[in-house]
Amino acid sequence: MMDDIDLRDPQRHGSYPRQASFAQQSFETHGHGEPDARPSKMTCDPMGTSASAEPDTPAHGTLTRAATALGNFVHSTLERRDSSKDGAERTIYVNDPIKNQQYKYIHNRISTAKYNVATFLPKFLLEQFSRYANLFFLFTGIIQLIGDLSPTSKLGTLLPLSVVMLASAVKEVIEDVKRHRQDAEVNARYTKTLHGSEFVPKRWRDIVVGDIVRIDNSGYFPADLILLSSSEPDALCYIETSNLDGETNLKIRQGLPETSHLLTADAVARLNGVIRSELPNNSLYTYEGMLRIQTKSLPLDPMQLLLRGAQLRNTQWIYAVVVFTGHETKLMRNATAAPIKRTKVERMVNTQIIFLFTILLGMAVLCSIGALARQLNGSFEKQILLSGGSVSKAWIKFPQNILTYIILFNNLIPLSLIVTMEAVKFVLGGLINSDLDMYHEESDTHAVARTSSLVEELGQVDYIFSDKTGTLTMNIMEFKMASIAGVAYAETVPDDKRVRVDEKGNEVVWQTAFSQSSFDINSNVMSFKGYYDFRQFKESKKTHRNGNIIREFVNLLAVCHTVIPETDENDPTNIIYQASSPDEAALVKGAQQLGARFHTRRPKSVTITHDGREEEYEVLNVNEFNSTRKRMSILCRAPDGTIKIYIKGADTVILERLGEQGKEFVDITCVHLEEYATEGLRTLCLAYRNISEDEYRRWAAIYTKASTTINNRQDELDKAAELIEKDLILLGATAIEDKLQDGVPDTIATLAQGGIKIWVLTGDRQETAINIGYSCKLLTVESSLIICNEETHFETKDFLEKKLLAVKAGMGMGAPSRRPGFLDRMLGKKTPRFDKDAEVDLEPLALIIDGRTLDYALEDDIKLTFLELATLCKSVICCRVSPLQKALVVKLVRKNVDGSITLAIGDGANDVGMIQAAHVGVGISGQEGLQAARSADFAIAQFRFLRKLLLIHGAWAYARMSKLILYSYYKNITLYLIQLWFALDNGFSGQTLFETWSSLSSYNVLWAVAQPIALGIFDQYLSARMLDRYPQMYRLGQRAVFYNHKVFFSWIGNSFFHSAMIYYLWRAVHLPSGGAVQSSGRVSDIWAIGQMVYATDLVVIGLKAALVADIWVKFTWVAILGSVLLFIIVFPIYAIIGPMLRISPELTGVNQPIFGNPIFWFGLLLFPIAAILRDFTWKYAKRTYHPSSYHIIQEVQKYNIPDYRPRMEWFRKAVTKVRMIQRLKRTRGFAFSQNESGQAGLIRVYDTTQRKPRG
Repeated sequence: MMDDIDLRDPQRHGSYPRQASFAQQSFETHGHGEPDARPSKMTCDPMGTSASAEPDTPAHGTLTRAATALGNFVHSTLERRDSSKDGAERTIYVNDPIKNQQYKYIHNRISTAKYNVATFLPKFLLEQFSRYANLFFLFTGIIQLIGDLSPTSKLGTLLPLSVVMLASAVKEVIEDVKRHRQDAEVNARYTKTLHGSEFVPKRWRDIVVGDIVRIDNSGYFPADLILLSSSEPDALCYIETSNLDGETNLKIRQGLPETSHLLTADAVARLNGVIRSELPNNSLYTYEGMLRIQTKSLPLDPMQLLLRGAQLRNTQWIYAVVVFTGHETKLMRNATAAPIKRTKVERMVNTQIIFLFTILLGMAVLCSIGALARQLNGSFEKQILLSGGSVSKAWIKFPQNILTYIILFNNLIPLSLIVTMEAVKFVLGGLINSDLDMYHEESDTHAVARTSSLVEELGQVDYIFSDKTGTLTMNIMEFKMASIAGVAYAETVPDDKRVRVDEKGNEVVWQTAFSQSSFDINSNVMSFKGYYDFRQFKESKKTHRNGNIIREFVNLLAVCHTVIPETDENDPTNIIYQASSPDEAALVKGAQQLGARFHTRRPKSVTITHDGREEEYEVLNVNEFNSTRKRMSILCRAPDGTIKIYIKGADTVILERLGEQGKEFVDITCVHLEEYATEGLRTLCLAYRNISEDEYRRWAAIYTKASTTINNRQDELDKAAELIEKDLILLGATAIEDKLQDGVPDTIATLAQGGIKIWVLTGDRQETAINIGYSCKLLTVESSLIICNEETHFETKDFLEKKLLAVKAGMGMGAPSRRPGFLDRMLGKKTPRFDKDAEVDLEPLALIIDGRTLDYALEDDIKLTFLELATLCKSVICCRVSPLQKALVVKLVRKNVDGSITLAIGDGANDVGMIQAAHVGVGISGQEGLQAARSADFAIAQFRFLRKLLLIHGAWAYARMSKLILYSYYKNITLYLIQLWFALDNGFSGQTLFETWSSLSSYNVLWAVAQPIALGIFDQYLSARMLDRYPQMYRLGQRAVFYNHKVFFSWIGNSFFHSAMIYYLWRAVHLPSGGAVQSSGRVSDIWAIGQMVYATDLVVIGLKAALVADIWVKFTWVAILGSVLLFIIVFPIYAIIGPMLRISPELTGVNQPIFGNPIFWFGLLLFPIAAILRDFTWKYAKRTYHPSSYHIIQEVQKYNIPDYRPRMEWFRKAVTKVRMIQRLKRTRGFAFSQNESGQAGLIRVYDTTQRKPRG
């Protein structure tokens, strides 16, 4: 939460260097007192956003100057250049647009698109040619144009490559147009800006720095603004920053007292002044500037800053001046250019293309050596061509022959692979977009695959890094239960906890499994009769012997807080509570449920209506909450004149401050607290006591002195509060539910079964995060917590090393590390320290670490120790972390855990860093303008949809892409290896067996294109129901079972076998007869024989596709059978038309020797069966005698075998509660989300009885 973060703490904004604040710096003025055009140096720009370049020293040289000029041109083209000139500040004139124009600040248009007109071509070509396959085909196409090197058509490679690149370009354009449309919608919104002395509508894109805007309630801020005045007292306003940090609780901002009187358009129009502002940067939580009005210089800080993307709430209107626009706003500064992400599968494809190129080069060299030997020693050359023995000519032709054979074998690397992958991924992304199971009806939001090129990465995720607030939880608090004077009350009482009545009408006493002591509602006897609902509570206030305790409990909830009530203009009977935290609002609403309605706040009092009677409490002092005190208290004078102290806080701090007379209900209250915490509720203890006038007078003097202390004021105030917060009387406890998003616990538990480790990176307090961890099943009853809260570097290092040694001792082994393999050493690959797939026999561990300690843990000499310990844990929770720390944690895992795939999910701008640092970024959408969703690769409306996105869509995509890639390799190598076998028979002449256009060029774009598409789009190795029921199947993707180097080489070996079978079977038919296989006895030419071999290859690869397909749909039938039928129908037509058009003269007269020959049909039927028989036998043996896990689940799916596992859940649940209570008795925390300090002063300025100005 933004207000929870100490703005003075450098770790909260990435430990950027800080210089003197604006308030400590003087302004250089000249002329009529106006600021100098070249201001003095001020705060440094942490992101280096200043437009001033590095000094042009000789060391930089001409190249550096050229690069700088090119960089300036690109920035100008992108319209994202920094508008500041040479200084380290920017100057903004209020109500003087002419002077502001001289600085040429950038416009307010924003663009989150990947390309624009100027950058599309260079960025697209760079991305495409970073793929080795495209680079190879470009090289091949170029050498094909050289002289007579090519045995095939000169455009046989470049033309198909152009088609492939065009298809990829179309796909990129379609995806980017969607982003441009979203940007256009945002840029076209309207807001009111000051023109003359009135506010008129103006589009967001037209807003400029220096404009004064009016934002009405529920409006979004179009740019970064400085608050001038508002409808609230002292220029206060409330904002919601869910678009920035995912927090839905309201935060307070306050304008300067010197501008708070500007309540009309005329008054604002008369304002003249100058704002000196820091340069644009990406720190959401800091701001330094100064407003100069006449001769007064007023410092500006984050309390006056309203960020683009935030929303005005519960405030009728505000006036504000624009300081940053467009891509200079802090929101957009956090939205850095999306990095180009490559999937694990794509990286492996690049590596294997190098292998294939090595094989291709070896084949070319081998054939060239054969040609060289023939030219030097062949009898044909010596006796017929009379060229034998010409050593010089033979060696000159040797390198030319190598290039010729590279061209001949170039399609060993499949040309269509990349475009087929892109097309299939685009379709798979469309399937995600149209999945109704991931559609959120309440917000009318469907899942969006913003970057479809990463779909298969969803099937291999090892680590999930999740934000908490807004991602796991809804940040909506509800008052659920209360323990008052030892009696348990609940809003909704579960059936198994209701008070039971026997046949005589008496309430039955019963014992719980977790305690042998309870409290009777009518006596001091320790017995427990169950829960009462809130309706019975009202009766208890009147009849219970502890009725006075019950009334004090309710009064405390209604009085002890910093909430401000606002009457709804549309419904005067409805009161809207403005609270700095959702906990505070929930407690006040809980008091209203229990009969005490808080409705009026004045600077020195609050008024409530309790059971129909209006009561006014004079607020004397407020001792505010902070993380050290873990409590807040208020001293007030009750309507009867007595002075009371009401206090609420963590049970650990309240219970130790009870007096002897106040411990009557301690035991039973602790029992209730344990039960509340078991259910993941946020708990607080409530206490009070009466204070005499004399004691208060003495204490007030101490408090007043502490409040005026210059140094260590907060410490002195805490000491003063300690003096009065004693001898308390326990009233009871409250339980608030921090509502989880639907399905979060089941989703986390299911993902954990799938082998995914989940780390929560949150800005919340530690106690809150731990409680939510148990609620959402991230932490289980078996988990042992390792809590790391150290104050120094050396303490952190010592703690982590000791814990790591203890864990290793428990394992009896070292950390899970991985030794480098031969392939890694050959490629010079650095070996990460940790193996993600290592199995460790260890009790479940959970590491909890706070943000300050994490700063030390991420330092170079500790980070690997921290990571080693973290990888041994089932889950990790990092609390109070900054956006930079989130990104650093993700990068630490990504770089040092071997082969790991990371996924980051969040919903605010503070999550953008980790979303972009992870392999896959997922944003939570559903609220307008959420920055995380706009910067992510995938967007979903609810965390629970991650289950289907990964376990089903991800698993399918990985398996489909694996088959598509392997099959694409297989079909190309099978065909083009035939050219190698033919080269052995043709004397290495470089002659091709196949015609260029009908066979070679059309192979990957016509005859053999449908089979891999069918496998890539429609194949399912398991149904969605089975993948969801058995999440363990997800480990197949994590361990790269379907696609790895071993599988790749097995498919390559199979290609060698099939190509040899096809060629040599047909060779065996033709060789004995000298090629005379026609019924007339005539000899078939090379092109007729080649087309027979080619047709057989199509049938073989079709049968192979049929063998590996796990599911058959209509398109599968069409793809496999249709490709062969299409060739048989279309090729004879082309063989007639092609020669007529002089495109393929080689095919003249080939129809009769092929299709009129019974031997062709005989071979077309038998030879594919002979070739594929080995594959069928192997598949049968594998599934029968050595089945994989998914083979077994396929059988379960096929025969609908019932699953008896749910019955075991009853046995597991029987001991869960007992274990949970045992843990809670060892350590029980609390959750209190009230903002630290600063609230007491704010509530003193409010008088809700006064009418607000309309502006």
